[in-house]
Amino acid sequence: MAYIIAEPCIGTKDTACVDVCPVDCIHPAKGRTYDDGRPTFDEVPQLYIDPTECIDCGACVPVCPVTATFVMEDVPEKWHAYIRDQQELC
Repeated sequence: MAYIIAEPCIGTKDTACVDVCPVDCIHPAKGRTYDDGRPTFDEVPQLYIDPTECIDCGACVPVCPVTATFVMEDVPEKWHAYIRDQQELC
């Protein structure tokens, strides 16, 4: 079960989800650069979850102030493009 961050995160990028994530799978983190060339926090419009790092704990869901995080199967149809977009970022 993968988690997806959808449209409500755009422009918000609240990092409460990053703070509660026990495995550091939500990217990009504020103030971090990535050796593999991934974009930094200031270079992206929203956060994303790396499904290969995520342990499906769900800790990120209740802390999101804009209700942007969903189990992939529960992403509203109008935001299905975010599933593809997030997979491309990983």
